Amino acid sequence: MAILNLIPTEKIIERLRYENPWWITKEIPNTYSSMSKRLYFDLFYPFVVERSINRALVLMGPRRVGKTVMLFHCIENLLKEGTNPHKLFFIGIDNPIYVNLSLEDILTLCKDSLSLENLDGCYVFFDEIQYLKDWERHLKVLVDSYPNTKFIVSGSAAAALKWHSTESGAGRFTDFLLPPLTFQEYIHLKKLDHLIFEGDIQYGDKDIKYCLTHDKKALNKEFIHYLNFGGYPEVVLSEKIQGDMGRYVKSDIVDKVLLRDLPSLYGIKDVQELNRFFTYIAYNTGNEFSYETMSKESGIQKDTLKKYLEYLEASFSN
Repeated sequence: MAILNLIPTEKIIERLRYENPWWITKEIPNTYSSMSKRLYFDLFYPFVVERSINRALVLMGPRRVGKTVMLFHCIENLLKEGTNPHKLFFIGIDNPIYVNLSLEDILTLCKDSLSLENLDGCYVFFDEIQYLKDWERHLKVLVDSYPNTKFIVSGSAAAALKWHSTESGAGRFTDFLLPPLTFQEYIHLKKLDHLIFEGDIQYGDKDIKYCLTHDKKALNKEFIHYLNFGGYPEVVLSEKIQGDMGRYVKSDIVDKVLLRDLPSLYGIKDVQELNRFFTYIAYNTGNEFSYETMSKESGIQKDTLKKYLEYLEASFSN
């Protein structure tokens, strides 16, 4: 680990202890424990605790849909189920302090800082994994080298995650997609579950289960609000963000995908051209198109358009 000469080892260990407060407190930070779990949590968590198959779990999804929060909720559940706090590691790969460190370097530091003999029975959470070059190769090696350790990773740049996990992680990775909020989750997060209840409707000779409501007017009002603001958990819960939704979407979601994620992942040099193309399709949402027409009207070559569409689709930006 020659790179450690550039950043003092004690500084890196200090950061690891900051990111893993449960090593001492046995609890996750209140910032996360106070947040409601997404309904997808109950689908995701069984994959976290699954150990009969030696695979890493890859949590994919667009920016700001709650992937990091879900990882912390997993750690909270593991603690409640009696998992040793020293067996739970969380590392945010996007932090510059880990630059040029391999995943195994970081694991070694975690192990040494806790004086662990081995990593058997540990759960290792790598957040924003796409910031590590060749992350899928590193992760595959870890899965093979530490069969008694469970690795869970997440990343916002789903284009890389989807592509790389398919190409390089066959048989070693399990993918899980976390989409924007569904309407049911929106109702759940806003604590309006009383508006919806499950009931049976007679259809022919069969009883079919439906979601019903006692207050159609109130439910329709919330549905309109969901269409305007409901895709992202923090937006649903913040009137301040709702008051300037355009700025939030542009600065926190679109710009980070168009100006940082996609250019770095696919070597896109003309960022302005990509941004121009995104603007073009945004203003033509719902319209029919042909590559020829789109190329002529946008001024971008047809082959380039096809690539941009693939990148945007994989990153959930279209």
